[in-house]
Formats: sequence, structure tokens, C-alpha cells
Amino acid sequence: MTTYEFSADPARLNTAWVHEILSTQYWALGRSRAVQDAAVAGSRNYGVYAGGTQVAYARAVTDGATFAWIADVVVHPEHRRQGLGTLLVDGLMADLEALGLRRVLLKASPEGHDLYRKAGFDGLDEPDAWLLRRLS
Repeated sequence: MTTYEFSADPARLNTAWVHEILSTQYWALGRSRAVQDAAVAGSRNYGVYAGGTQVAYARAVTDGATFAWIADVVVHPEHRRQGLGTLLVDGLMADLEALGLRRVLLKASPEGHDLYRKAGFDGLDEPDAWLLRRLS
């Protein structure tokens, strides 16, 4: 049985692997390595590792005091259905909760709703109050 380990240590990230796996996800198609590296640099980053090899990734964009947005949650296909999404999100949320944030937001794919609801997420109370401006 494989043993998995959550880590919030940015030094452990395999940024080449992160870009490679995200390049296969519909929400990150076409994202260049330079853009992905900039996203990593501007975020709190999290990984799950099996024997030192990264097998899952997520990041949170935050001001560190009031708000965070979770993005790019992904588990390598060979390691799915083993609870790694839960391990990753629970570890990420524990790290963010320690900051005393008031709100954490994410846009979940339909297949991720159960995972996030188990972690305490719910629909927006006032979805019409949120606005979006697309820049590109």
C-alpha cells in the first residue's frame, strides 16, 4: 500500500510536474509554463507526495488576512480514488484556517462538488452579488 504525505512546503514542489499535469486539465489548457510559474510564485502551494514524488497539487491565492481563492486542485489519474483530494483539501484548509481568514472561495467542477461540500463549502448565499470582469 502506498503511503501519501500532504505538504505545504513550497521547496518540495515539482513545478515542471505541476505544469505538465495542469496542461491536461480543461481549465488550464494553453497555460504556458511562464504563466504557471508566476501563478505558483504568487500563491500558497500545496502538494501530496508518494515516496517523495508529487502526485497532487493545489494552490490558494490570498491576502493572508481576510480572503483566499482556491485554484488548480488536481490529482494524478493513477492516484485518484484513494482519498488524496480529501487529504489535499483538508491540509490546505487547515493551513488557511490558521491565518484567520473570513472567506475562502473556489469554482468547483461538477465532479468536485461532493469533495468540497465534505470540506465545509456550500453555494454562495448571494450569488447575484458577485461580479466578474474578464480581462482576456
